[in-house]
Formats: sequence, structure tokens, C-alpha cells
Amino acid sequence: MKSALIYISLSFVVVLFSSGIYECEGQDPEAIPPAAESCDGVFISYDFNSRRKEFPRLRNVTAQSWAFNATATVLNTGTEVVKAWQLFVGFQHDEILVSATGAILFNGAGFPASVENGAIFVGNALPDLETSIDTAEDLSQIQVPIQLLGTQFGVKPPAIPMPKTIKLVNDGYKCPQPGIRKSSMWACCKKDRKRKSTLLKTKFLPRQKGDLSITYDVLQVYTNNYLVQVTMDNLNPLGRLDHWNLTWEWTRGEFIYNMKGAFTRVMDSSGCIYGPAGEYYNDMDFTKVLNCQKNPIISDLPPEQYNDTDIGKIPYCCKNGTLLPTLMDPSQSKSVFQMQVFKIPPDLDKTAIYPPSRWKVYGVINPEYKCGSPFRVEPSQFPDPRGLDASVFAITSWQIVCNIARTTRKNTRCCVSFSAYYNESVIPCNTCACGCDDTDHCNPNASAMLLPSEALLVPFENRTLKAVAWAKLKHFRVPRKLPCADNCGVSINWHISSDYKSGWSARITLFNWRALNFQNWFTALQFKKASIGFEKAYSFNGTFLPRVNHTIFMQGLLGMNYLMGEDNGTNPKVPGKQQSVISFTKKFTPGIQITKGDGFPSKVLFNGEECSLPTRFPVRSGNQHTVDLVQKLLVLVLAFTASQILY
Repeated sequence: MKSALIYISLSFVVVLFSSGIYECEGQDPEAIPPAAESCDGVFISYDFNSRRKEFPRLRNVTAQSWAFNATATVLNTGTEVVKAWQLFVGFQHDEILVSATGAILFNGAGFPASVENGAIFVGNALPDLETSIDTAEDLSQIQVPIQLLGTQFGVKPPAIPMPKTIKLVNDGYKCPQPGIRKSSMWACCKKDRKRKSTLLKTKFLPRQKGDLSITYDVLQVYTNNYLVQVTMDNLNPLGRLDHWNLTWEWTRGEFIYNMKGAFTRVMDSSGCIYGPAGEYYNDMDFTKVLNCQKNPIISDLPPEQYNDTDIGKIPYCCKNGTLLPTLMDPSQSKSVFQMQVFKIPPDLDKTAIYPPSRWKVYGVINPEYKCGSPFRVEPSQFPDPRGLDASVFAITSWQIVCNIARTTRKNTRCCVSFSAYYNESVIPCNTCACGCDDTDHCNPNASAMLLPSEALLVPFENRTLKAVAWAKLKHFRVPRKLPCADNCGVSINWHISSDYKSGWSARITLFNWRALNFQNWFTALQFKKASIGFEKAYSFNGTFLPRVNHTIFMQGLLGMNYLMGEDNGTNPKVPGKQQSVISFTKKFTPGIQITKGDGFPSKVLFNGEECSLPTRFPVRSGNQHTVDLVQKLLVLVLAFTASQILY
């Protein structure tokens, strides 16, 4: 009996032990959240982990900063692959992200990054989420945990600083209001069945439209390196780049061995010699390596290098970094270069290719572009280089879409002044229109002082005496601390020349205050009412573009397409100038009131860059209204005095 009891007890212990082992192997509660068990789609979550008070310690709760740690998770629990997943986290406590392990920001911004209005995260090492069915529930392929580290303000314990919302922003998905409990937030996003979606003919995402499209095409692959072609296409009819500089961030230790069609601003191999690449490539002559920087800066070659067999001979290269709109010259709207990229372990496989992240592109006086993250697209197609009637496909392709960022008042690089025949004063460019670095001796918040017309021809440092003298002459107020300069490299004056019954005319003058010459320049103007009445630009090549927001597009005539730089050999310095008279008809704009602001543009661009506009217009009377009023009062006083004397 005793032995039987011992046997039963041992059997029970074995069963319990076996059961415990099975439970441990069968499910990992830390890897898959319980709420995800019932989700048939994409499960997303946000878990606030911890925080600590940062320096300085403040009594003001709102101003106190806290270092926080959180985890955002994207898990594919459905039956379809999630291509290029995008997770939005609606931060609302003035958060500043310091790192996001496992993902990158969609806008390509580096860290630290202000995300006070929310942020979109995209995959870096794992841009696509496979299905559990196709991977035997391999969490490394169907789930991405994002470890977030940053700073937030103003939420004092025990309150928990949670985001406003979380959602999957991929096209075709719909997310409910997220559930929340203490420090966790989650939602199950599903395909929107009511939405008509385009069926993909391939397993890749369709190419997207944007202001600037960059394609990363892998042409040849080897075990430890590959040949890639980078193509930049200007797709915006008013976009442009001059002397473009392109940069990105290598994420897996890659380096550029050589390049054709462009060059790196820094040619240095020390980063390879003293890094992981130097440890692996023991026998490589690194003096032949072009660049080993994690964030290389790439620039276009000058035209004279096009026929160089070592660094040139690439179609669409070597234009000194100029990308024109297609309406100016389609052949000048594309730039191409090639480079040989070497890899390091563990990516020593022909298929282990990862495009760089955090792409940025900028020009001299051009719009600011914000670039998204690379996403896989169908391989690009090229004509056969042998001249045969055949097509050659890239091995693999990625697209990076860049869009023009909205210009704020202080970060533009060109400005506009207004003047008119019916007012002697010129309304100059806004104070600090293009930013102010030194504000110790001037007021960055004061309105710009009105000027006489001749003051537009001299640099700002030579205008002070003219502006003060003009103010005293016209009885304008002179501030104790004078306003700062506009600090713009290019300024444009728009002057109303005439206004008559059937039409009106204006004069536009471009001033280049920089030493750099602008070849093939253009300017574009948009009006609220007047554009449709455009007739002719007499010294420029002017075109009305009704399909592009009713824009008037102007460029230099053949042989007159250079806006020369400032002449430093004179005192005062003389800016480069271009000028034209423009005529308008009132036939298509009945009721237009030129002198009340309808004759002034609502948006002006120079070489694609949106310029700062004045916030006021010249008025018809100028000071005449005050003068007339004084004269009338004087007449009344004299009449009254005379009547009293006579009486």
C-alpha cells in the first residue's frame, strides 16, 4: 500500500513537471501580448515602462523634464503580408526622442527629434511583416518591438504620460479607438473591406509620386559587394535643385569603394582602417577606397568631367548639380550616378543588401525637401546597353520619395518687396525674412522701415542712413533699436507701374546679393485673382500655367538666362539684376482692384524656393490722406476766423 502511494505521488510530480515544461515551450507570454490572441489583422501596442526626473530639478511641474522608456510593438496576426508597415504614435507631452531601436522615423529625421505632434515609425531591418502561417510563427519575421527612449515634459507621477492614440497608417487599413489600461495601449487594425484597393500585380509596393523621387537600383551583386545606381528625378513642375548635395546613413557598416557620375565631398578611408571593415578586409588597399563615412555627402560632377572614363560616362550625370523642372528642360530634370558598395559580416551573402536610411537632399537657394524611408518596389527596367531591342532589369530596387517642406517665415532664402506708382515709399522685405544670427545690435521683431525706391539698389548695411532720413522726411516713426536686415541672398521687387480701364502693368526686378551666379534661373508667381489676365512679359520668357495653381512662370530669354552675382569691386556693392515689365488685361478679371492688393502676388518662388512676402501693401494715398485732412482743417479754421472778423 505504501509503495503504491509513493508510485502515485511520483507519477503526479512527473505529470506536473512535464506540464510545466510544456507550458514554457508552448507559449511565451512576454513575446505575445494576451490581447493579440483574438486579433485577426495587425496588432499594435504601446507600453510605458519607466521614467526618471532629469536635470534641472524645477518646481514648475509643466517645465520639468522626465526621461522616459517605452515600447511600441507591431505584430502581424493576419493572413496577409504587411508591406512597408507604418506605425503612428500620437505623442502629446512635448516629447523629444533620443533613440528608437528597431525602427526609424518616417521623415528620415535624426535623433534627438522633436515629436510633440506625433511621429510615424517605419521598419529598418524589417520593413515588411510576414505572416505567422508562412513562418511557423517566427516572431523575428512577424513582429517588430520598438524600444523608445526620450524626454517628456509636465506629467507628474503618479499620472502616466501616455500618447493620445496609436494607429497603423498603411493604406487600406482601419484601426479602432485604442484600448487603454494603466500604462498600456493597444489596438487591432484590420483591412478596410469597404475600401476599393488596387490589386498588386507583383509582390512589391507600387511606386509613389512626390516632388523628388530617388531610386536605389542594384545592378550587380557579389558575395561581399554590389554595384548600385542612384537616380534622382525632379517631378515637381516648380521644383528645382542647384548644386545639389545628397546624403544618407549606412546602417550596416557599408563603405563606398568607387563612384562614377558623382563624387563624395570627403575622400577618406580612415574610418574603414580603424573600424570593422579593416578587421575583415586584411589584404585590401584602403588607399583606393573612396569614402568610409557613415553619413557621406555626395555631389554632382561638373560638365567637363562627363567624358572622363574613370569617373564620368554615366548618362544624366555631370551637370554641376542642376535639376530643372521638366517644363524647362526634361533632359535636365534627372541626375544619375553609380557606386561600388562593400559590405561587412554578417551580410556576406549576395541577397543580403540593405539600402541606406535617413536620406537628405539640399541645394543652394532651393526648397527644403523632406525624404521618407526607402521601400522595396518592382525592379527598374533599363534599355539594353548593347543597343539591342531588349530590356534589362535591376536585381532589386528601392524608392525614396522626397517632398517639398512647407516654408516658414524664418527659414526661406529669398524675399519680396512691394512698391507702386501711387506711393513714394517701398515696403521692403520682412525683418529677418531669411533668419537672423546676430540680434545684439538690431531688433528682430520690429517691422522693416519704409524706404525710398533708390535704396533697393544698395546692400542693407548701406540703407540705414537712407531709411532714417526717409522716415524723418515723411514723418514716420523711427524706432530706438532699428530692425534687423532680411539676410536673404536673393530679393525680388514687385512694382505696380500703371492701372487703367482695360488693363494694368507691373515691373519685376530680381536682385542677386550673393557671389554665386544663377544659370537657367526661374521665378514663379501666383495671384488670388490676377493670374488669368496675364498677357506678356517683355524681357523674360513668361508662360501662364493654368493647371499649376494658375502660376505665371518666367525665365530668362536665350542668352539672358544668367542672374549674375554681386559685384564686390565697388562701394557700395552692386547686386546682379534682371528686370522685365509685365502686362495684364482686365478682360477676364472684372471687378479686380489693383490698388487694394489684387495686383500683388500671394506667392512668389525663385528657383523653386518660396520667398517671404510682406504682410502689407502700398496704399494709394500714402501720406496724402493726412496732408489733405490737414489742409481741409486749415481751410475751415481760416473760413471760421474770417467770418468772425467780418461779423
